[in-house]
Amino acid sequence: MFRLVRVLYFLALSAAGFAATGTGAQAGYAHFIYDVTSGKILASESADTLNHPASLTKMMTLYMTFEAIRAGRLSWEQQIVMTPNAASKIPSKLGVKAGLPITVREAVYGMAIRSANDAAATMGDYLGGTEEHFAELMTAKARSLGMNSTVFRNASGLPDDAQVTTARDMAVLALALIRDFPNEYQIFSMRNFEFRGRRVRGHNNLMYRYPGMDGVKTGFVNASGYNIASAVVVNGKRYIGVVMGGKSARKRDDQMAALLDQYTQPNGGAGANALVASANKVVPVPTPSAVVETEKRAGEGPKTLSYAAPRKEITIATASGGATPRGAIANLYAMPQPKPAAPSAWSVQIAAAGSAKQASDMLEKALPMLSADFGKVAPSVEGYKNGGREYFRARFVGFASEEAANSACATLQQKSLACNVVR
Repeated sequence: MFRLVRVLYFLALSAAGFAATGTGAQAGYAHFIYDVTSGKILASESADTLNHPASLTKMMTLYMTFEAIRAGRLSWEQQIVMTPNAASKIPSKLGVKAGLPITVREAVYGMAIRSANDAAATMGDYLGGTEEHFAELMTAKARSLGMNSTVFRNASGLPDDAQVTTARDMAVLALALIRDFPNEYQIFSMRNFEFRGRRVRGHNNLMYRYPGMDGVKTGFVNASGYNIASAVVVNGKRYIGVVMGGKSARKRDDQMAALLDQYTQPNGGAGANALVASANKVVPVPTPSAVVETEKRAGEGPKTLSYAAPRKEITIATASGGATPRGAIANLYAMPQPKPAAPSAWSVQIAAAGSAKQASDMLEKALPMLSADFGKVAPSVEGYKNGGREYFRARFVGFASEEAANSACATLQQKSLACNVVR
């Protein structure tokens, strides 16, 4: 009897959604609200449906930058060269010309506060040798953090049909940033920073008007709609929210605010004004020692970071209790997964591998070769035993007809990928 090892359910994006983002198409709406303190999922809609991350991608670029700094492979004041690849990126950007230096600190602030695409790309070029290789490292890091549906293709989030994620995976990444880099995470709360004599403003407007919110990122490309990942503290409890596929920046922000009001308030939605007092509360942060941020934020005005000033460190104190760090992330996947629609009779098999990971990797590489014209198809890894050994079939399942499956297989064969149609 066949044993299903892992199935990733893919959003049936319109052909325009998978095409060049100049079409103005947007992906479907999704949200995910998670109570970090209790480890409970409070709300989830289409949280495992694929969308494009847009500039939420920079959360992973920053995670890996912070990791390199901690490991001693980078330092805050180290200078790296703006590459031609990075300088060619479209705005938002810092505008440093190719061949000129930029400090790691400038690149980090540019990514976190301004969402600068050139800063992200040059960091990817430096850490990965090429941005393409860095994206492979990003995807591997995503897997190690438990982001099982995410594939990265660049460091900035600029349009790429194969760069995909889910609302749940972005919540995992937000939690990992807070847990693993609590000091660096505070950069996300800054409204602006001084860059070579000019003030560069951020554009996470919801964070600036929603009391208790201290991160993390917004994002937009035409194919994704308006995305936001947010972290907020309400009555001393930490929550993470993700909204994807918003129709406008304002509607996305309003939807996030409404969800937070509804699911974080004792009375089921007392309104954002009720959160003012929470800014003085102790903030649980899911790190290995369950550290607690004790810095008070109430009454603070707009913050400006200056490169001339030393980096501000928060004060932390050990607290008892709280979720373990890896357990907290695992809990994001504790809610029952949505059941797939009844499968069709036709599938396309591209390989049989010796491990589930090998089969999954094959499907990841093959996925960009297929367009949305083939309907609601999904990669599937199925385990079976033969001669006492276990193998794993890498298949695309869910084709509406034999004709559709044959057409998909022919497309793959044209690109030198062997396959066969199975029923």
